[in-house]
Amino acid sequence: MSKKSNKRASQKGAENKSRQNVENPSRRKWLDFARNGAITLAVLGSGGGYLAYSANAKMHEQDLTRIGQGTPTIVQIHDPNCSVCARLQRNTKSALSTFSDGDIEYVVANIKSAKGKAFAERNAVPHITLMLYDGKGELKHILRGPQEVSTLEIEFKKLLEG
Repeated sequence: MSKKSNKRASQKGAENKSRQNVENPSRRKWLDFARNGAITLAVLGSGGGYLAYSANAKMHEQDLTRIGQGTPTIVQIHDPNCSVCARLQRNTKSALSTFSDGDIEYVVANIKSAKGKAFAERNAVPHITLMLYDGKGELKHILRGPQEVSTLEIEFKKLLEG
């Protein structure tokens, strides 16, 4: 085969491929759709998993029935719109991180929810408050207002020592 015939054959092959793409645009569109759909499903699936995990963690954190179940429990009376409450929550979680998992439970009584508000009213405490319960559910100490991490660590250690 000469160079000219090779060149013609390769041009014909390119024309055939080009013609196939032009003649069958629905296949290309379908493949693009399938690829984009797979990417979308992967993104939505991971986002949905994260949302489910976050919702479950929030429900667990606000489960007031954990008080008195054998583990000392810290209950924060919390207003999610309060910056001082948010700081107390950060400091509390930081202090709790110095203890082993399972040593102390942490529960949030959100005063914007019916259960959290009822809990705060029943105990006559405002937001920006920590209530420290022993494993039997007996109230041992109340900390009102913002607290430093070092102070919280000392108070939580006292709670564990009984």
